[in-house]
Amino acid sequence: MRYLFLMPKSFGSHCPVAKTLDIVGERWTLLIVRDLFFYGPRRFKDFEESLAGIAPNTLSARIKGLEEKDVIAKRLYTDHPPRAEYYLTDKGRALEPVLKTLLEWGKRYGG
Repeated sequence: MRYLFLMPKSFGSHCPVAKTLDIVGERWTLLIVRDLFFYGPRRFKDFEESLAGIAPNTLSARIKGLEEKDVIAKRLYTDHPPRAEYYLTDKGRALEPVLKTLLEWGKRYGG
């Protein structure tokens, strides 16, 4: 299979893989996307329960980063106190084949 992009000598900002990893490559980030993909809209506490071991400040940072990159969005479900649920945007849903491929790879080779 041939890819239609040029790999620069340094895998910097011109590499599509590097650009993708800048968005979803930090620890926990793809697991947040996974939860939203497989379970639909989630609340902060839902992520805390499914991502055992993630610190609240790390979860907040990952959610904020995904929002800034337009991978996820939030909507308020109560105003007082303000409570939000998060969902995938079109850009986030476009990661579906990546998640499915990772799922299959993990089943086959993940041990």
